[in-house]
Amino acid sequence: MTEPKGPYHLVTVNTAPERAKRLIGRVADALKDRYTIIHVDNCENIEEVRPKVTQHMPEVLFSASMWSDEQAQEIHQIAREVNPNIKLHALPPGLQVERGPDAVVEYLCEKVPVLLEN
Repeated sequence: MTEPKGPYHLVTVNTAPERAKRLIGRVADALKDRYTIIHVDNCENIEEVRPKVTQHMPEVLFSASMWSDEQAQEIHQIAREVNPNIKLHALPPGLQVERGPDAVVEYLCEKVPVLLEN
């Protein structure tokens, strides 16, 4: 058996920090045989992105589904300015509201390996 890749430090941008922590915990658990994912922090608003990315220098940042495409682009641009090598992913707007937390976990379990391997 091969060792999981990582650790990958992850910052989320989500107005519901407890939900972010719970969902990322489920994703990390589902993928733990392949990747070590550590959720280091959450930004509750766009203003927190620069200081928290600067503080933690995470390898990965996810913007949650409550942000519009424009807001997600802004979040990702700020994160890239701090860490040009950061891996970014925006959840599709409305995913949590329309399909619920299980759909978010399922979606991320599909997307995270692609993101981390590229």
